[in-house]
Amino acid sequence: MSDTHSHNDAHRGFETTAIHAGNTADPVTGAVVPPIYQVSTYKQDGVGGLRGGYEYSRSANPTRTALEENLAAIEGGRRGLAFASGLAAEDCLLRTLLSPGDHVVIPNDAYGGTFRLFDKVVSRWGVEWSVADTGDVDAVRAAITPKTKAVWVETPSNPLLGITDIAAVAQVAREAGVRLVVDNTFASPYLQQPLALGADVVVHSMTKYMGGHSDVVGGALVVNDQTLADELAYHQNAMGAVCGPFDAWLVLRGIKTLSVRMDRHSENAAGVVEMLGRHPRVTHVLYPGLPEHPGHEVAAKQMKAFGGMVSFRVEGGEEAAVEVCNRAKVFTLGESLGGVESLIEHPGRMTHASVAGSLLEVPADLVRLSVGIESIDDLLADLQQALDN
Repeated sequence: MSDTHSHNDAHRGFETTAIHAGNTADPVTGAVVPPIYQVSTYKQDGVGGLRGGYEYSRSANPTRTALEENLAAIEGGRRGLAFASGLAAEDCLLRTLLSPGDHVVIPNDAYGGTFRLFDKVVSRWGVEWSVADTGDVDAVRAAITPKTKAVWVETPSNPLLGITDIAAVAQVAREAGVRLVVDNTFASPYLQQPLALGADVVVHSMTKYMGGHSDVVGGALVVNDQTLADELAYHQNAMGAVCGPFDAWLVLRGIKTLSVRMDRHSENAAGVVEMLGRHPRVTHVLYPGLPEHPGHEVAAKQMKAFGGMVSFRVEGGEEAAVEVCNRAKVFTLGESLGGVESLIEHPGRMTHASVAGSLLEVPADLVRLSVGIESIDDLLADLQQALDN
């Protein structure tokens, strides 16, 4: 088992790395795709004699190892770890980094499940948290206390598509001696490389763009620090919320087409944004690719393209927003994001219901789109009829 990718891999293009890292041809058959090792335990070569380092699939599984090597390579990290879900990855990270009495700065715009983890679960363990606008570097600096152990960032954020300057916040975190965690789910490793910008930990819901086909649930952590990597791996095994072999295989397959999918997601999203900006019932479009977006210049600096997530607000308030969601036909009404098919949802009632009444509460007239890779004309026509009716 290797916890690093080779020196030569580091100089390959992203697309080559995504296809080949961790994907070694099977030595027995020559199969070019790693097998699904659907196995729980392994024959040992004598007591304590592990063959290839494998003893029990919670601790390690060859299919998961292939994915974890791939994750490290595409994020430019030293170690990748794969989990049963994005929240399982976050839980492992928080219980590794934090002790009772510690403090975390979290963004004022974050995935509802992440907020729920802090507000309802980790807080019962004696961990404190406070909210800051992570798009404002001074606000992040002001939020850090002597008890702070981590600053948590989503960029682009969910669901308001806010942008955080990763390099600037990383500098603030370094000066304060705290870890910077970046949830890179919305951008994907193809569009953004937080570790190269100074982040300590990258978090992913692999369910989204990495898997890419709405057929798998998984999570990932990627780090550069070997000591932290070892601590995370210990907790991954001790807590046990690991990615199963078939799920790992599906994500590996998805990552091979990540670059071409993200190019189309971004291209289609730009077309959708242009159409929404002209529609009289749309009061505001949230997309970092727009020049008027407050984070546009930072996004242009740290992202390859602006991604496939778009949010917008409609006149008529909450009921009007819900009706737009209900009238869509090509856009499927559903939670999650990042699949090849386009999704539409009402964050206030769906993905972000857990933040209602909090500092992270989202506007009631907000609609969130995960723009897929269908024909752009069909997507535009669908949104037009959903808004016009």
